[in-house]
Amino acid sequence: MANTIISPSKYIQGRGELSNLGSYAKKYGKKPLVIISKSGKGRFENIISTSLEDNAVTPVYAIFNGEITFDEISRLEDIYSENDCDFVIGVGGGKIMDTAKVVSLNTKSAVIIIPTIASTNAPCSALSIIYTAEGIIQKVIFCLQNPNIVLVDTQIIVEAPIRLFVAGMGDALSAYFESRACIASGSNNFARGKATRAVQSLSKTCHEILMQDGYNAKVAVEQKVCTQAVENVIEANTYLSGVGFESGGLAAAHAVHDGLNKLAECHDFYHGEKVAFGVIVQLVLENAPELNEVIAFCKSVGLPTTLKELGIEKINHDDIKKVAEIATHPKQTIHSLPFKVTAADVYAAILVADSLSSN
Repeated sequence: MANTIISPSKYIQGRGELSNLGSYAKKYGKKPLVIISKSGKGRFENIISTSLEDNAVTPVYAIFNGEITFDEISRLEDIYSENDCDFVIGVGGGKIMDTAKVVSLNTKSAVIIIPTIASTNAPCSALSIIYTAEGIIQKVIFCLQNPNIVLVDTQIIVEAPIRLFVAGMGDALSAYFESRACIASGSNNFARGKATRAVQSLSKTCHEILMQDGYNAKVAVEQKVCTQAVENVIEANTYLSGVGFESGGLAAAHAVHDGLNKLAECHDFYHGEKVAFGVIVQLVLENAPELNEVIAFCKSVGLPTTLKELGIEKINHDDIKKVAEIATHPKQTIHSLPFKVTAADVYAAILVADSLSSN
């Protein structure tokens, strides 16, 4: 099996970079379909249109309906065709980004991704998750390539709610530990190969940035300002974590997240918040030396470290066993750990993680 790494063709990050969109976009066509929310259009239309039109590019705006379904994708593709668009720009959060990637795939066009939050590692990946109208996962689509450009305007990121920024750190926290487990077990990554030395280094750098700059970055974003620590963490949340998970692989942290997703008490928590607790559970399973450091980090930035902080006021042991069973389903990523893991192991690790963090 070959060693493989995949990533966006170009990653651009900096304060005020949205105003330079046109100079990058003009290389891909003259009329992009810009997929954006109603509120996002209100905030960013002027700067996007000015930058594009200054470079002889005419945007066609399409308001995202709120859920990435096959019907929504078809509706947007119709708008693309009716207006003779020739590439796609997605501006917003994870679902808009995933939608833009699939529309690009189906129209055989380039795609530029412009995240307005740094809450997940979705911008850089080739993955898109399709839901039903009721919000239930229906299908995961692997696009033929990663985005052509990911453009991150860091001033926009710091103006988003702080909880989203912190949740992004929770998602990024998993990259190093899950890729390390996959490398130890020889598991495949999402590029259908083995991790390269480059992705090992990227994942480790991601972890080092979080440990060094995470708290200071949180303090800065609370003030809606962008410091070097903030720039570093945005890169970790978006690029390093994105390449890390896709070309490194997933293990226990995301499997525990999937189990927690089934509990009604956890529905109001962000992906990265649940992944962060999953990281603690994975480190308990591994008896890893970083366990206490990670718990302390999560507490310092406000990531959940206990079941109570995930909305579970009273532990129902049957529910925790159900989480463990889902996390250890035969097709789950937890089996990328370099040792056998059972539902009983995960059940025990969840309770220990909760107890250690509570104390």
